[in-house]
Amino acid sequence: LPESGVPQLVQPMIWDYAADLDVEGKVQLIEKYQRCGFSKVWFASAFKGATGVNQSLTLIGHHLKNQLEWLEVASRTPPDVLEGIALTGWQRYDHFSVLCELLPVAIPSLAVCLQALKNGGYSEKVKENVEKLLGMSNLEIDTYMR
Repeated sequence: LPESGVPQLVQPMIWDYAADLDVEGKVQLIEKYQRCGFSKVWFASAFKGATGVNQSLTLIGHHLKNQLEWLEVASRTPPDVLEGIALTGWQRYDHFSVLCELLPVAIPSLAVCLQALKNGGYSEKVKENVEKLLGMSNLEIDTYMR
């Protein structure tokens, strides 16, 4: 692979939407990519649409945990290797499924995930900031919001 020249032309993206990433496995994968000559990698997380084919509402806690796990991977990755994170929001669980978790119901999840990534974690201050930005009185993380 290093002799092919491909590592100088592309940057791999590591996709995982789980709330319990294999952090050590991801770190080892990044090291493997580096040994193959890739100087930069991307991460891909999700703020909606990745938890079930029939999901109508977004469980913010699941997606928040996914962001926090990626932040843990990032903290164990050399700073010059991580190019960025793509925060995805899938409209269909797979290509053959009906629409799920439409954007309006997922906006609180998007706001929480973006703020967690921006602030390097989640705290009461982040929660209060999201509530203020969205005009909400009580942001629910571990239950389905209505």
